[in-house]
Amino acid sequence: MALSSGMHRQQKGVTLVGLILVLAIVGLIAVLALKVTPTVTEYFSIKKAIASVKATGGSIPEMRAAFNRQAEVGYIDAITGNDLEIIKNGDVADISFAYQKIIPLVGPASLLIDYAGSTNDNKLKKKAAP
Repeated sequence: MALSSGMHRQQKGVTLVGLILVLAIVGLIAVLALKVTPTVTEYFSIKKAIASVKATGGSIPEMRAAFNRQAEVGYIDAITGNDLEIIKNGDVADISFAYQKIIPLVGPASLLIDYAGSTNDNKLKKKAAP
């Protein structure tokens, strides 16, 4: 049975070119996520390590050494105990850190991420305010 010329059905769906473009974009996002995820995991390991070091206390050299021990166990390569900024007010210590991570993408293109953290969250908020 043939359709008359007045009864055309409109096709719905994605074209092959559209599908390829969508898959390419999803692939790029997935590759970017796979490259960024280890650095984010390392950042949270550093935050956990400085919180643990602050809880144990001690002198500044002891705190740096304690961080270095935790860095070995936690696969932290971005910073060492010497990179920590430790300020002591009596028995209370404030530990902070900042570093940059460069993630190579394709050819000369790379992604630069600035990481910073502190055991005193108010310190970061003050730095972020203009």
